[in-house]
Amino acid sequence: MHRLASKIPNLIDAFRHADGPPPHRLLAFMRWAVRGAEMPLVGAGVLFTITGTLEVVTALLLGHIIDAALAAGPDAFFSTHLWLILGTLAFFLLIRPLCFLASAAANSLVIQPNVMPLVLSRLHRWTMGQAVEFFDNDFAGRIAQKQMQTARAITDVVSEMANTVCYALASLVGAALLLTAIDWRIALALSFWLVAYFSLIAWYMPRIRVRSKARASARAMVTGQVVDTITNIKTVKLFAHADHEDRAALGAMGKFRDAVIHVGYLATGFRGALMLLAGALPVLLIGGTLLLWQAGTATAGDIAAAGTIAIRIAQMTGWVSHTLLGIYANVGEVEDGMRTLTPRHAVIDAPNATELQVSEGGISFEDVEFTYGRERDGVQGVTLHVKPGERLGIVGASGAGKSTLVALLMRLYDTEKGRILIDGQDISSVTQESLRKAISMVTQDTAMFNRSARDNLKYGLPGAADDEMEEAARRAEAHEFVTGLEDYNNRTGYDAHLGERGVRLSGGQRQRVALARAILKNAPILVLDEATSALDSEVEAQIQGALDEVMEGKTVLAIAHRLSTIARMDRIVVLDDGRIIEEGTHDELVALGGRYAGFWHRQSGGFLDLTEAAE
Repeated sequence: MHRLASKIPNLIDAFRHADGPPPHRLLAFMRWAVRGAEMPLVGAGVLFTITGTLEVVTALLLGHIIDAALAAGPDAFFSTHLWLILGTLAFFLLIRPLCFLASAAANSLVIQPNVMPLVLSRLHRWTMGQAVEFFDNDFAGRIAQKQMQTARAITDVVSEMANTVCYALASLVGAALLLTAIDWRIALALSFWLVAYFSLIAWYMPRIRVRSKARASARAMVTGQVVDTITNIKTVKLFAHADHEDRAALGAMGKFRDAVIHVGYLATGFRGALMLLAGALPVLLIGGTLLLWQAGTATAGDIAAAGTIAIRIAQMTGWVSHTLLGIYANVGEVEDGMRTLTPRHAVIDAPNATELQVSEGGISFEDVEFTYGRERDGVQGVTLHVKPGERLGIVGASGAGKSTLVALLMRLYDTEKGRILIDGQDISSVTQESLRKAISMVTQDTAMFNRSARDNLKYGLPGAADDEMEEAARRAEAHEFVTGLEDYNNRTGYDAHLGERGVRLSGGQRQRVALARAILKNAPILVLDEATSALDSEVEAQIQGALDEVMEGKTVLAIAHRLSTIARMDRIVVLDDGRIIEEGTHDELVALGGRYAGFWHRQSGGFLDLTEAAE
């Protein structure tokens, strides 16, 4: 029995991959979200249909018991109707409890634990595949809220459709059949009531759906605003803008409150109208059956059965109306989530994409153009060939196109014109995963996870042994400060957590962790985008040897405003307004007396005065 019970939650594979991209139409999207779980969900619906039918059987048995008792009298009832009594006991004490147990298990062990992670994992995988521009254009908190909102809403819709709708429909159909058996006129009265009931639902539900969509959007905006403030809390405090952020949050909350009230007006009217309608049902059914009894065409048992059905449906009306409100509200939230989460990926692998094979590490930019959809910015007509093992420095004022060039190499964006080759392979024809595995990148804005120092360091090579990780940390001058870490849970050293975005570390410490990651990854191509900008001169000098060692035998692209490392490169290119305007060694460019020479002569303490240099 225990083994059987342990298998029930596994009837749905909660983390099964989706089949293709999410559709943009509601029903197709919901089918995509739960595909692979159809049979268990249908089975759950059947169980709830059976339990709904049992409500009618309850009324039928009650009517039979009353008619039998009145016909036999108190002295002969138990002796003449023993099998009816035993059958009724078996129904109430065995059959009915087992059916309700099975339906409860279907909801609590199959639907609820599995549908939400199934939908959420699919939405999360799809969102993770979006280009960086998708995340740049939205709140991180809002995107996360949309994923959670949509997954929860679909779970609730699926659960309530099986749990409530199947149960209620079975009860209503069974009730209609039972009342037909009593008298067709009673069944007709129920039919008129059902027409009024469903007309009320048909009028209110679409309006609730629309307003719920607006409520979901407002709720997500509140989350986005609050998360954005918390993420930048240090900036808020430094500028003493707590009041400003409070007003921004209250503005978003006010819009959410208005949206909730807008839904509330409809919900209140709907519930009131339904309660009035529910009160009319017992009057119709019990009153009608009493009239038939008075005319001699109905029995006392018929009155009891009709009364049981009427009261049960009237009670169920409130429950079902509340559920339908929830279903339509959730449908509105699903539609709202679809708008945010279902855009097609801007950067995708080609249908026949192959794995990138890096044998030497040569890189070629051939007439590459990318301007972010605008007339300027980015890079324009760049042709550049980097030899295998060559160390190339890239210099230019802010906005010259340096970071855009390496972002295109990493295929965070697709070129608008031209192509980029690595060892003769067009990067648009290889998989993004294999491309990025072949490149180590250290950026100025180093990202850290709120995980242990070990997890953050091993992000460069998750399968690395601890001694390999520690060696990489030593070479990046990170081992000493990591061993001295202690977090709020008293975890120390490599087990200490770094806080959200690595706030427990200084900028220089975060960059040393990033360098250690690159050392550990040991990819054939290395990109340094202001990799030492947060280091003081002494620490930079300490790790310069490690950097030289890491660059040995690799193709290197190094961007820097500080020229202490750029001057050591084999070749330097100077970008201006997205174009290469100078190219050569450090000595050649200084002798040329052009833009690079201006940078070199104007630098102070190893940094570029880019404002003056750009003039």
